[in-house]
Amino acid sequence: MDIKEYLKAHRLITDGAMGTYYAELKRQESLISEWANLIEPETVAGIHRAYLAAGAVLLRTNTFAAGRQALGIGAEKQEEIVRAACRIAKAEIAAHADRTGKIGFLAGDIGPLREFSENGETADVGAEYRALIDLFLEEGVDALWFETFPDMEGMAEAAAYAKEKRPGIFCAGLFAVNQNGYSAAGIRANRLVAQAAQLDVLDALGLNCGIGSGHMLHIVENLHLPENKYFCVLPNAGYPEQLHSRMVFVRNENYFRQNMEKIAAYGVSVLGACCGSSPEYIKELAGDGIGTGIGCIEKRSVPVSETKQGSAPKTPAPDITVKNAGIMNADGGIFPPQIHVENNPVMQLFSRKKVIAVELDPPYDADDAKIISASQRLKELGADLITIADSPQGRSRMDSVLTAVKLTGITGLPVMPHICCRDKNMIAMRSVLLGAYANEIRNLLIVTGDPVPGELRSSATGVFDYNSMKLMNFVREMNLEHFSAEPFVYGGALNQGRANFDKELERTQKKIDAGASYFLTQPVYGGEDVERLRRLKRTLDTKLFAGIMPLVSYRNANFVKNELVGIHVPDEVLHAYHPDMSREEGEDTGVRVALSVMEKLEDFVDGYYFMLPFNRVGLMEKIMAAKKYGVPDLQ
Repeated sequence: MDIKEYLKAHRLITDGAMGTYYAELKRQESLISEWANLIEPETVAGIHRAYLAAGAVLLRTNTFAAGRQALGIGAEKQEEIVRAACRIAKAEIAAHADRTGKIGFLAGDIGPLREFSENGETADVGAEYRALIDLFLEEGVDALWFETFPDMEGMAEAAAYAKEKRPGIFCAGLFAVNQNGYSAAGIRANRLVAQAAQLDVLDALGLNCGIGSGHMLHIVENLHLPENKYFCVLPNAGYPEQLHSRMVFVRNENYFRQNMEKIAAYGVSVLGACCGSSPEYIKELAGDGIGTGIGCIEKRSVPVSETKQGSAPKTPAPDITVKNAGIMNADGGIFPPQIHVENNPVMQLFSRKKVIAVELDPPYDADDAKIISASQRLKELGADLITIADSPQGRSRMDSVLTAVKLTGITGLPVMPHICCRDKNMIAMRSVLLGAYANEIRNLLIVTGDPVPGELRSSATGVFDYNSMKLMNFVREMNLEHFSAEPFVYGGALNQGRANFDKELERTQKKIDAGASYFLTQPVYGGEDVERLRRLKRTLDTKLFAGIMPLVSYRNANFVKNELVGIHVPDEVLHAYHPDMSREEGEDTGVRVALSVMEKLEDFVDGYYFMLPFNRVGLMEKIMAAKKYGVPDLQ
């Protein structure tokens, strides 16, 4: 009997936690259970044995974190760990069958390798997924279990590879979301489910980890379970608490079972538990008869009272589709409504003119008189948009969102705060975005952010729960959930000076896919930068603000050329300055250079993004005045 045949008459009960339960048994919460496959195989076998005795029908191999980056190992050691994990679990399943006559299945457990990579943005983990799948298939697992993924990246290709190698292998893809229903990649649970439901290579999909059973129930209540897939739910036991310098999970097996009964009533086919659980949790699931309910997809919508033994609540399964916004296609996937940004004031300007955006740095202290004066003068000069940096270079300044709110109220101009991922965790980030929206902020620049300076790292830490792409996904989901009538419109940073410009184009397209409507470039001074941006506009469908940062002295130009990575200052620009220039001569040269660059960009960019050294608004006065009289030669 295979897993699909089993599911025609049963719900499938999986095991519970391996990593946290192993650490609990060893009384060392920092232990990594995957090493135990080699150094303590009997302990791992004992955990598998306990879960089988408790009623688990499917075991997951002790390999969730067996990635090379996670463990700091090479391919050879990874193979040793994976093969040992498979053989330990297979032996326990066989022994259990001999003792009890009960069937058992084995799933090769695969975590999101990119999340453990030191360079998750660019690391090629596809080959490692394929290597893991080859090992699991050679060891004869019944299923491949992709779990705790934040998005689809890597999963679809890996599952397709597995199906090509062994068409009958059962593949499950599970995602982790937080209490608000968002993954670490900023994607809502219903979108993840809808996306995964479109993959023919997945037999099952679902949610695991991240949250306890109570929050999981709330999320499942608001999902449409696709009719073409088995659905899996494996919540955490709850949430850990600090106890004598250790993090421990409070035991709540009865509460867990009650919530899982309600979750099962929605037509869930596969039930189990994740972090903080133990064999007692699985015994509660299996012992209450939930596992004998019908698990096949076709029975999902029948009243629960008609399932075998009537163990679940004697009420009809809820009409899950009622609570879901969006359009359901013929295959059961939900596609949320499109976000329309064309009514945004900044987006409307693009159809009429080159949009002028000017960046101002907020003050280091609470004295905002200068930035208020600068913003008022910029409005008089014809600026269309003011942008506010978010503690650039990792040095604390007045909050960008609060500054933007104040300047919007004073000037009436759109003010776009930069939102940096460095300083706020997921909770704080959502709070900031909600507050910004309530205060009429509608445009954002989303950036990963500079790291914390070395001298501050003993007292300040970078958070980076998000990178720019993940935060864009999160804001897109917030637009769909909360702000679809008048959404946030957001953009990203673009580094045209990157050594591998093809990679930058690829990243930019991913940001467009994540909802970015425009991009602000690094400062442009001519040369190859102009041609790269011209190529980008030919290649990608987006609005482009070309970065213009006037250089105001020989020292300033020399510093930017030699000290700022990613900014290219051609020699002819540097030679336009000399050390003995007066301040006025330096500024005039900077204006002349800026105008020359703007002329080269004029035929294809959508706007200009001015970065004024030291908030020198006088430079904008000179640039706006000089544009009336043409652009003098750089020579």
